[in-house]
Amino acid sequence: MGQRLSGGRSCLDVPGRLLPQPPPPPPPVRRKLALLFAMLCVWLYMFLYSCAGSCAAAPGLLLLGSGSRAAHDPPALVTAPDGTPPRLPFRAPPATPLASGKEMAEGPASPEEQSPEVPDSPSPISSFFSGSGSKQLPQAIIIGVKKGGTRALLEFLRVHPDVRAVGAEPHFFDRSYDKGLAWYRDLMPRTLDGQITMEKTPSYFVTREAPARISAMSKDTKLIVVVRDPVTRAISDYTQTLSKRPDIPTFESLTFKNRTAGLIDTSWSAIQIGIYAKHLEHWLRHFPIRQMLFVSGERLISDPAGELGRVQDFLGLKRIITDKHFYFNKTKGFPCLKKAEGSSRPHCLGKTKGRTHPEIDREVVRRLREFYRPFNLKFYQMTGHDFGWD
Repeated sequence: MGQRLSGGRSCLDVPGRLLPQPPPPPPPVRRKLALLFAMLCVWLYMFLYSCAGSCAAAPGLLLLGSGSRAAHDPPALVTAPDGTPPRLPFRAPPATPLASGKEMAEGPASPEEQSPEVPDSPSPISSFFSGSGSKQLPQAIIIGVKKGGTRALLEFLRVHPDVRAVGAEPHFFDRSYDKGLAWYRDLMPRTLDGQITMEKTPSYFVTREAPARISAMSKDTKLIVVVRDPVTRAISDYTQTLSKRPDIPTFESLTFKNRTAGLIDTSWSAIQIGIYAKHLEHWLRHFPIRQMLFVSGERLISDPAGELGRVQDFLGLKRIITDKHFYFNKTKGFPCLKKAEGSSRPHCLGKTKGRTHPEIDREVVRRLREFYRPFNLKFYQMTGHDFGWD
């Protein structure tokens, strides 16, 4: 018999409310908060993981290693994409004394041209997507022209969320074509569905082989050419070289083969690049004119939003980059971004952009304008656009 409690009841007769009860189920709000917290933890883990991967691949950290193995290995036999037999990479012979003056005037390659194999360092925003998407061959390329405003255009376009571009100039279709498309694709940033992969190498426009090579990659590639008054462009080209080699001959002496006769030296690249109609003829043999967009370097300064609107339409993008993205920097004399890609700070191009031009003999400028005039008029006819240089 069980022990009796007061009142004559057995311990088995204790009411249920006095026995331990199971905890009540959590309210729906608590359940949702717990689920939200778990999702936040997973998202934070993925973000930190992707950032770690980006930092490991950052170009600056590569300097801490032993360097690129390719820089120390002997040259290997390579097979060109067209199936030609293996051969050693071409090495140019040393310059002769007769040619050294002109070659000095060409100047060394710019930093962005010297390191095409260095991947573009990702922004904080794009770092999150570094483990997502895939590397694609570019659907659009800025092919020219040097000192026309290509760097400014690329930096402005990178503000658009649907544009992903490699920062350094790859120089694939003019200098590294024998490395193959797989090497070229690996230089590109990762993109998601709906995003466009782009690159810019201004020397493509004056490279005879580039049109056929780009067409062989994809006949649907969209081509963008930033052009500028060829006389101003030539002086800007010379100014860049002069900043690196102060001992080069004067602009006036390099311009003429025979100044007395007024014979312009078209072998000098600073002059040759500005004969746009001649170079465009090679491109029109492989691409229809509707697949090319010609951007005014002058309007890119005076009305950046207007020119960017044309570019976004050409690329099939929504017009996101507008006037609100720019402000005019009076010191540099050209527009800057209020907020660059992945940053909350204003951004202007570096000190190598917007250099002060040297004073050029007015008679030399006049003769150059006379020289370029027929080529400019032909270029206007070919493109259907009068750029107003004459």
